[in-house]
Amino acid sequence: MKRIKIDRDKCIGCLTCVTACIVSHETESSDSRNRVVIDSEAKPAPIFCRHCEKPECVYTCMTGAMKKDDETSFVTYDKKQCASCYMCVMSCPFGVLKPDSLAFKEILKCNMCVHRSEDGKTPMPMCVEKCPMQAITLEEVTK
Repeated sequence: MKRIKIDRDKCIGCLTCVTACIVSHETESSDSRNRVVIDSEAKPAPIFCRHCEKPECVYTCMTGAMKKDDETSFVTYDKKQCASCYMCVMSCPFGVLKPDSLAFKEILKCNMCVHRSEDGKTPMPMCVEKCPMQAITLEEVTK
C-alpha cells in the first residue's frame, strides 16, 4: 500500500504540487485537492489527505459517498452519492476536505491520481512526480 510522504524540510512553498493537482484533475476552477499553508514558524506546510486508518469523513458520511477501499486502503469519494451535507468536511481532523468553489456540490479530496494509472489502483500522484525539491514522495507502508 502506497502513501504520500512529505519532507517539510525540503519544501520551499513553490506550490508546484498544488498546480500539478489542478492539472491532473482538469478542474474548471482553480481548485486543488491539496494546499500549502504557512505554519507558526513561517515555514511552508503542505496539506494532503492522509487516507486515515479510521477516517472520520467515512464514519460521518450519511450517504456512503465516502468509503475506505479494502484493497488499496484509500479513502474514496463518489460524487453521485454525495448529498452535499459537508459532514465529511466538518469532521476531517486535518482540515483537508473542501467543497468545490464553483457549484459547492462536490467534495474535493485526494484520490492519489488513480485515474493516471493503467490499472486504476496503482497511484502515480502528479504532485509527487512534479515536486522540484522531491519534498513529496510515494512510500510503501504496511498495514
